[in-house]
Amino acid sequence: PGTAAVTAPHEADVAVVLAAAHAQVGVTRVYDPAWRRIDFPNGDVPADRGVCADVVVRAWRAIGVDLQVEVNRDMRAHFAAYPRIWGLRGPDPNIDHRRVPNLETFLGRHASVLAATADPADTAR
Repeated sequence: PGTAAVTAPHEADVAVVLAAAHAQVGVTRVYDPAWRRIDFPNGDVPADRGVCADVVVRAWRAIGVDLQVEVNRDMRAHFAAYPRIWGLRGPDPNIDHRRVPNLETFLGRHASVLAATADPADTAR
Protein backbone atom coordinates (compact mmCIF):
# COMPACT_ATOMS: atom_id res chain seq x y z
CA PRO A 1 0.00 0.00 0.00
CA GLY A 2 1.48 3.30 -1.05
CA THR A 3 1.16 6.64 0.61
CA ALA A 4 2.15 10.13 -0.41
CA ALA A 5 5.89 10.72 -0.51
CA VAL A 6 7.27 12.00 2.75
CA THR A 7 9.13 15.24 2.20
CA ALA A 8 9.11 18.57 3.94
CA PRO A 9 5.41 19.49 3.82
CA HIS A 10 4.30 22.48 1.77
CA GLU A 11 2.82 25.40 3.68
CA ALA A 12 -0.75 24.33 2.82
CA ASP A 13 -0.01 20.80 4.06
CA VAL A 14 1.41 22.19 7.29
CA ALA A 15 -1.85 24.05 7.90
CA VAL A 16 -3.85 20.85 7.30
CA VAL A 17 -1.61 18.80 9.63
CA LEU A 18 -1.84 21.45 12.34
CA ALA A 19 -5.63 21.66 12.01
CA ALA A 20 -5.90 17.85 12.18
CA ALA A 21 -3.73 17.79 15.31
CA HIS A 22 -5.72 20.61 16.89
CA ALA A 23 -8.98 18.77 16.16
CA GLN A 24 -7.74 15.97 18.44
CA VAL A 25 -7.52 18.22 21.50
CA GLY A 26 -9.86 16.74 24.09
CA VAL A 27 -10.39 13.57 22.03
CA THR A 28 -7.30 11.67 23.12
CA ARG A 29 -8.00 11.66 26.85
CA VAL A 30 -6.23 8.52 28.12
CA TYR A 31 -2.44 8.27 28.03
CA ASP A 32 -1.87 4.71 26.82
CA PRO A 33 1.56 3.71 25.48
CA ALA A 34 0.78 -0.02 25.61
CA TRP A 35 1.73 -2.31 22.75
CA ARG A 36 -1.29 -3.72 20.99
CA ARG A 37 -1.90 -5.43 17.70
CA ILE A 38 -3.30 -2.95 15.17
CA ASP A 39 -4.15 -3.07 11.49
CA PHE A 40 -1.50 -2.43 8.87
CA PRO A 41 -1.67 -0.09 7.02
CA ASN A 42 -3.67 2.73 8.66
CA GLY A 43 -3.63 1.01 12.04
CA ASP A 44 -4.52 3.03 15.08
CA VAL A 45 -5.38 2.64 18.72
CA PRO A 46 -8.81 3.97 19.73
CA ALA A 47 -8.95 7.75 19.20
CA ASP A 48 -9.68 8.41 22.88
CA ARG A 49 -6.34 6.95 23.95
CA GLY A 50 -2.73 6.95 22.91
CA VAL A 51 0.39 9.04 23.20
CA CYS A 52 1.63 12.26 21.61
CA ALA A 53 3.02 10.29 18.66
CA ASP A 54 -0.49 8.96 17.93
CA VAL A 55 -1.69 12.55 17.52
CA VAL A 56 1.16 13.20 15.07
CA VAL A 57 0.45 10.03 13.08
CA ARG A 58 -3.27 10.82 12.85
CA ALA A 59 -2.56 14.40 11.81
CA TRP A 60 -0.19 13.38 8.99
CA ARG A 61 -2.85 11.05 7.63
CA ALA A 62 -4.87 14.19 6.88
CA ILE A 63 -2.39 14.92 4.05
CA GLY A 64 -2.31 11.32 2.83
CA VAL A 65 0.82 10.19 4.65
CA ASP A 66 0.59 7.02 6.72
CA LEU A 67 3.58 7.23 9.06
CA GLN A 68 2.90 3.68 10.21
CA VAL A 69 3.74 2.46 6.69
CA GLU A 70 6.52 4.94 6.04
CA VAL A 71 8.35 4.37 9.34
CA ASN A 72 8.01 0.60 8.91
CA ARG A 73 9.33 0.76 5.33
CA ASP A 74 12.30 2.89 6.38
CA MET A 75 13.07 0.77 9.42
CA ARG A 76 13.06 -2.39 7.30
CA ALA A 77 15.58 -0.81 4.93
CA HIS A 78 17.69 1.08 7.51
CA PHE A 79 17.10 -0.58 10.89
CA ALA A 80 20.57 0.32 12.18
CA ALA A 81 19.74 4.05 11.82
CA TYR A 82 17.02 3.80 14.47
CA PRO A 83 17.41 3.90 18.27
CA ARG A 84 18.05 0.56 19.98
CA ILE A 85 16.10 1.49 23.10
CA TRP A 86 13.62 -1.39 23.18
CA GLY A 87 15.88 -4.34 22.40
CA LEU A 88 14.10 -5.16 19.13
CA ARG A 89 15.74 -7.29 16.47
CA GLY A 90 13.59 -5.87 13.69
CA PRO A 91 10.73 -3.48 12.93
CA ASP A 92 7.31 -3.90 14.54
CA PRO A 93 4.48 -2.19 12.57
CA ASN A 94 2.26 -2.28 15.67
CA ILE A 95 4.37 0.14 17.71
CA ASP A 96 7.37 1.63 15.88
CA HIS A 97 5.46 4.66 14.54
CA ARG A 98 4.06 5.31 18.04
CA ARG A 99 7.53 5.88 19.54
CA VAL A 100 8.80 9.47 19.55
CA PRO A 101 12.51 8.58 19.05
CA ASN A 102 11.55 6.60 15.94
CA LEU A 103 9.46 9.47 14.56
CA GLU A 104 12.31 11.90 15.26
CA THR A 105 14.71 9.62 13.40
CA PHE A 106 12.36 9.10 10.49
CA LEU A 107 11.44 12.77 10.07
CA GLY A 108 15.09 13.77 10.40
CA ARG A 109 15.92 11.39 7.57
CA HIS A 110 13.05 12.30 5.23
CA ALA A 111 11.38 15.59 6.08
CA SER A 112 12.48 18.82 7.68
CA VAL A 113 13.45 19.32 11.28
CA LEU A 114 12.90 22.67 12.93
CA ALA A 115 14.94 23.99 15.80
CA ALA A 116 13.07 24.20 19.10
CA THR A 117 12.03 27.78 19.78
CA ALA A 118 9.64 29.70 21.98
CA ASP A 119 9.15 32.44 19.38
CA PRO A 120 5.95 31.89 17.35
CA ALA A 121 7.43 34.09 14.61
CA ASP A 122 10.07 31.42 13.87
CA THR A 123 9.11 29.34 10.86
CA ALA A 124 10.85 27.15 8.31
CA ARG A 125 11.15 29.01 5.05
